[in-house]
Amino acid sequence: MRIVVSSVLSLTLLGSAAWAVEPTPAVVAPTPTPAVTVAQNPLQPIPADKPTTARNTIVGNTPQDIENKKLTAEQIAKNKVLHEAKVKALVSDQATRLQQLEKANLDALTQNQELQLKNDNLGVQVQVLQSERSAQMFLYGATTLAVGVLLGFLIASYVYAKRRRQW
Repeated sequence: MRIVVSSVLSLTLLGSAAWAVEPTPAVVAPTPTPAVTVAQNPLQPIPADKPTTARNTIVGNTPQDIENKKLTAEQIAKNKVLHEAKVKALVSDQATRLQQLEKANLDALTQNQELQLKNDNLGVQVQVLQSERSAQMFLYGATTLAVGVLLGFLIASYVYAKRRRQW
């Protein structure tokens, strides 16, 4: 199954119309490594994953080729400077993001601790309320028992007094 998926994927990539379009030199930055490699060793195969361009197939020592190589070297230097600037920008961006994440993490930790303290306090309050409720129920039961005993004595004395009068 893995072989079938990989072969279908590779055929799709190789057969796509995007590989058939040759990039314009103004839009695509030149790749200096393949031009130098091909110029030094024309028998070396070109990797299949990179499209071939007219610049990769130039081999010779014409003045135009030498000028293209000089421009490529200048462009390499410019690209290197741009790349270093981008890397520095990314590093500084990552550093600021890291500081923001650390600050957010500390804020979240303090909020977590506050919420844990509130949770503990609420747990204590629940236990107090439960114990108060059980004490209140005990008092209700004792009051009911006392009222029942008092009513029992009153009813018994009333019945006893009524019987004595009838005799």
